[in-house]
Amino acid sequence: MRYLISALVLVASCSSWAADYPIQSPYNYPIKNPYLATVVGTPEPLRADLPKDAKLTIRSLPLRTQGLPAAMWYSHRLQYSYRLQKGSAPLIFLIAGTGGFHDTGKNLPLLKAFYQAGFHVVGLTSPTHSQFVIAASTNGVTGHQRNDAQDLYRVMQEIMAEIDLKKGRVTGYNMAGYSLGASNAGFVAELDSRQKVFNFDKVLMIEPPLSIYSSISKLDRMLENIPGGMDNFNLFFENVVDKITRAYKQSSTVEFSPELVFDAFKESPPTQEELGALIGIAFRMASSSMVFASDQRTNFGFIKPSNVRLTKNTSLGRYGAVSFRVGFTDYYHEYFWPYYEPEYPDQNRESFVKMHSLYAIQDYLETNQNIAVFHNQDDIILEKGEIDFFPKVFGSRATIFPYGGHLGNMEFKENMAMIVGYFK
Repeated sequence: MRYLISALVLVASCSSWAADYPIQSPYNYPIKNPYLATVVGTPEPLRADLPKDAKLTIRSLPLRTQGLPAAMWYSHRLQYSYRLQKGSAPLIFLIAGTGGFHDTGKNLPLLKAFYQAGFHVVGLTSPTHSQFVIAASTNGVTGHQRNDAQDLYRVMQEIMAEIDLKKGRVTGYNMAGYSLGASNAGFVAELDSRQKVFNFDKVLMIEPPLSIYSSISKLDRMLENIPGGMDNFNLFFENVVDKITRAYKQSSTVEFSPELVFDAFKESPPTQEELGALIGIAFRMASSSMVFASDQRTNFGFIKPSNVRLTKNTSLGRYGAVSFRVGFTDYYHEYFWPYYEPEYPDQNRESFVKMHSLYAIQDYLETNQNIAVFHNQDDIILEKGEIDFFPKVFGSRATIFPYGGHLGNMEFKENMAMIVGYFK
C-alpha cells in the first residue's frame, strides 16, 4: 500500500488555483489529480480510525402503496438503517448521494464516525435509488428537488415513529448529506425551516452540485473520454463490467453504487484518459437504474412501451440495455421536463433547471447560520466558476479544500475530523 500511495502522489498533477476566498491550508491529502482522487478515494492508511463493525439495525418501512410495478417486487419497501446510543443523545440523519443506499460505501464511514462521536444515527437512501423511486417517491419522477425534499421529510418522520426512542432520548436533530444528498439536505432543511418538525440544530452539505443540470451534463460528457471514442464503447464497457463483477464478488454489500465501480479500479487505476470515462460510466449505471424504475412507476413509455406490462418473471435485460443508453440530460429533456411541464405553464426548460439548483434556496442558505458546506475547489462535478457560489453565499460557514476531486477526500482523517467537529 505504501508503494501505491507513492505512485498516486507521483502521477497526481494539478495547476494552481487562484481564488478570492480562503482555502483550507495546510492540507495533507496526497492526491492532487481530481479525477484520480474521485476514483481512488483515500488510501486506507490515511483514513479516519473508525470501528470495523457497523452494527447497524436495518428495517423497512411498511408497504406504502398498492399497485406497484410487479417486475420490481424487490423494491416495494424502503429500507433504512440506524444505530442508537444507550442514553440520551442528539441524532443525525445522513442522506446518501446519487444512487446510494442507506448503508452504501460512502454513507457507512460517516454513520460510524457520527456514532463514535456520540450521536444517534439514521442512514437514508437517495431519492435517486430505484428502491426509493418505487417505494417512497410520491410520483416516481425523481430529481424535482422540492418534491424529493417532501418525500425525504415524510420518510424521516415515518422512521422516527418506528424507532424505539423513548421520550427525551433525542436531545436535538441534525442532518448531513453528500453529493446529491447534500443538495437534498439543503432543500429538506429549507422545508423544515417553514414546517418546523425537526428544527435542525445543524445541517452540513458535503460537496453538493450547484446546478444539478450542469453537473449531470458534465457527467454525461465524460463518456466522450472513452479511448477510441464511442465506437469503442462496447469493448471499454465490457472491461469495466468484468472488473466490477470481480469487485462485487469480494464486496460485503449487495447494493450497486458508483463507489462499487471505483472500488474495482483502486488497485490498478486506469490511464488519465480512461479516468473521466470510468466516472461517466459509474454515474450512468446509477442513472439507468433510476430511469428504468421511474418509467416503471409512471408507465410513461420512456424505456418500455406503455402498453407492455412486465411481471415478476419478465427478463429485464433488454430494458436495462436501453436505459443504460439514456444519459442524465436525455432523462431531463425527454422525460423529466415533459412529465412536469403541464404543472408549470409559466416555466420553460431553462427556468425549470434553475428551480432545482441551489439558486432556488439561496436566500435561505445565506441567512441561516445553522447550515454549512464543505467542498473541494477541484470538484469534477462543478463547472468552471461554480465553486465561487459557496464562499460567496455561505461566507465563513464554507470550508473549501484545495483538492480531493468529488468525495475523494471525504474519508481522509483531516476531513472526517472536521465533519464530526462541525456537529460537536
